[in-house]
Amino acid sequence: MRKLFIIPTCFLLMIGCYGNEKSIEPLSTESFLIIAHRGASTYAPEHTILAYEIAQQADADYIEVDLQMTKDGELVAMHDEKVDRTTDGKGFVKEYTLDELKLLNAGRWFNNNYPSLANSEYKYLNIPTLDEIFSYFGDSVNYHIEMKSPGIYEGMEEKLVALIKKYKLIYVDEEFPKIVIESFDGRSLLKVHELEPKLPLIQLFSFKEEAALSIQDYKRLNTYASGIGVNISSVDKDFIQEVKLNGLHILLYSISSEIEMKQAINLKANGAYTNNPEMGIRVRRLLEQ
Repeated sequence: MRKLFIIPTCFLLMIGCYGNEKSIEPLSTESFLIIAHRGASTYAPEHTILAYEIAQQADADYIEVDLQMTKDGELVAMHDEKVDRTTDGKGFVKEYTLDELKLLNAGRWFNNNYPSLANSEYKYLNIPTLDEIFSYFGDSVNYHIEMKSPGIYEGMEEKLVALIKKYKLIYVDEEFPKIVIESFDGRSLLKVHELEPKLPLIQLFSFKEEAALSIQDYKRLNTYASGIGVNISSVDKDFIQEVKLNGLHILLYSISSEIEMKQAINLKANGAYTNNPEMGIRVRRLLEQ
């Protein structure tokens, strides 16, 4: 039995009332959230408009968009710092201008790697900008946006917040915030919090062994974060209960099978990231019956 670290409720209530602390935006507590990891990336090339469309059609609660930044300062949907894995190009995203990046093919690799799922439409896909994603989907979907490696991209946080404000996406619809920002980089999340405290933030962690946070960790997280995202292999019910008792949501990544999805729901987490949102929705419905 793990020892639970719990910050007294009186401390949590005090956050935001003294010094430079700000109040933290709450997240919905009603539903187990299904977050389409890189879009519906089981069925279509990740981080393409088509992958996000399939996730939307599957009724995912959120689509996840990873961000990198081009040489000329454009935010683009890409998981890796390099374009090698998911395009026909080579090198770092930051070494390309947007015009150069748009010349790369972002779908043909999927047909080559997964011939049973190959689709002629995938041959013509390119890398979308965040501006294009917002323009295409608007407020018809909810967004989980991860800042990847923000330390190497000067001004990423300012550009992201400005774009979110341009499309007027900072609001709650049917208990779900339209936009949630996440990152493994706590300093970057703090910067976003300073720029726009109304944006809910998720601090991501990757634990190699059993997940563990100290009282000091919880105090720090409660100055800016609405929740945390953790690899499912590192958690148990005690840790999830501890996180919730310390005033934070907990999301689990990345779920690839029905067995893992059932495990995530039975652990009483607040949601999960999955490449297969249709499977996630189906399992959630079965367990809710």
